[in-house]
Amino acid sequence: MLEVLISLLVLSIGLLGLASLQVAGLQNNHSAYLRSQATLLSYEIVDSMRANRQAALQGAYNLDSYGDTPNGNGNEAVTWDLDDWLSNLDNTLPEGQGRIRVQSDGRVTVRVRWLDERRPEDLDDTEEWTAADQRREFRYATEL
Repeated sequence: MLEVLISLLVLSIGLLGLASLQVAGLQNNHSAYLRSQATLLSYEIVDSMRANRQAALQGAYNLDSYGDTPNGNGNEAVTWDLDDWLSNLDNTLPEGQGRIRVQSDGRVTVRVRWLDERRPEDLDDTEEWTAADQRREFRYATEL
C-alpha cells in the first residue's frame, strides 16, 4: 500500500511539471504570434512607402513618436496608408503603436511596440509605457 502511495505522489509531481511546461509553451507561442504580426505590419507599411517613394522621401510618412496622428503632408494616399496601418496595429496587437522615420537618403526605421502580458521583460528604460515590464518593441530598418 505504501509503495502505491509513493508512486502516486511521484506521478502527480510529474504531471504538475508537465502542466507547467504546457503553460510556458502557450505563453511562448502567443508571444511569437504577436512578434510575427508586428513583423508583417512593419513590412506592410514599408511596401506602401515603396509604392509612394517620392512622398516617403519627403517625410510624409514620418511619425516621430508613438501616438502621433498622421497628417500625410496633404497627400491623401499617405494619410490613408498611415490611418490603415495604425488601425491595423491597434486591432492586431494589444495596445499596438508605431513610429516611422524616413531619412532623406532613403533609410527607413519602423518601430512597433505592443503590450505582451504573458512575457514580462524590460526592453529599455528610456520610454514610458503603461506596464514597463511587459512591453515589446520590434525595429525594422531598411532602404526604400
